[in-house]
Amino acid sequence: MEELKISEVYRAQQVLKDVARHPRIIGPTKLATDSQVYLKPENLQHTGSFKLRGAYFKISQLSDEEKAKGVIACSAGNHAQGVALGASRNGIKALICLPAGAPLSKIEATKALGAEVCLVDGVYDDAYNKAIELRDKEGYTFVHPFNDPLVIAGQGTIGLEILEEMPDVEAIIVPVGGGGLIAGVAFTVKTLRPDIKVYGVQAAGAPSMVDSINKQERIRLDNVSTIADGIAVKEPGTLTYEACREYVDEIVTVSEDEIAAAILGLIEKQKLVAEGAGAVSVAAAMFHKLPIQGKKVVCIVSGGNIDVSILNRVITRGLTKSGRIYNLTLDLNDKPGQLSAVCDIIGKQGGNILSVTHGRTNSKGINSCELHVELETRNNEHIQQIRKALEAAGYQIV
Repeated sequence: MEELKISEVYRAQQVLKDVARHPRIIGPTKLATDSQVYLKPENLQHTGSFKLRGAYFKISQLSDEEKAKGVIACSAGNHAQGVALGASRNGIKALICLPAGAPLSKIEATKALGAEVCLVDGVYDDAYNKAIELRDKEGYTFVHPFNDPLVIAGQGTIGLEILEEMPDVEAIIVPVGGGGLIAGVAFTVKTLRPDIKVYGVQAAGAPSMVDSINKQERIRLDNVSTIADGIAVKEPGTLTYEACREYVDEIVTVSEDEIAAAILGLIEKQKLVAEGAGAVSVAAAMFHKLPIQGKKVVCIVSGGNIDVSILNRVITRGLTKSGRIYNLTLDLNDKPGQLSAVCDIIGKQGGNILSVTHGRTNSKGINSCELHVELETRNNEHIQQIRKALEAAGYQIV
């Protein structure tokens, strides 16, 4: 990180002054019970992600010769849109290599911003290898999504904005994929205000930075799997790894269910749509992953480009994780009145039955049957209340 100076972050702030949005901090929210959680909603940024900041600043600093040859980039989707917009604003060609499995919405949005798209089988790292191959062949300038001092400086402007708007902030929680965002924010914040805690969050299915920090060397994962496609990176960058080692206080992981619950919480409580990568910071606060009790905390919601085709599945998973939907199976004696009695108990406890399936095929005995019930409930405590009422009436929950 010796290549990065705080003056460069301030210079990026001036370049981005009339280019990027500067979304105001939202809060305090009620997303966590033990801390004051505020949100820096970069999902409201142009292109729906913070990535515009770093990409635009990098492109703005290219020489005329480099601009004439054009730029190439690789991305899970958000950096692609940032590069596409930055290139079009500067009147230069952009070729973007995306994983073939990237959300269709991100692919189409990248094309709509004027970039040429090359789909590559695999994940981000495979797209990266293809981009490097094409860079060497065609002479493009490669705009790295995270391992570049100018890109990191651009992302660091978020740290400046948080400090300027909320100087009494005590902790900042940042999503982590390759590490460009947290490198910029942590470098900026710790340089200006070393008393403020900076925490990172990764998806449990893609813990490349967490594992690298724990093993004290950069490691490469064999595979990654998470709904947070924007941070599904197999290997952190050299610069970003060193920045995390030097400036970040702690990095934790969150599960798929916790990410889904955070997406749901942002929709319901704040009317904000976040993608999986953008919601991991909120998930860490909601599920007590970090020592932030009683503190004033800003969670960076890094992006909102979630594919609407999977949003319903994510919401259902979030409802289940937060105890709003519950499926239970009862082993019953196969005789008249059993279904009515079970429904009566659930109704008296305030549960709302969404569906009921009655079957004899998988039952334990000739005179028994299984009853599958899908319930709408208030929370996990409400679920336990219903279970206890059923067990007290003599029903066996499988």
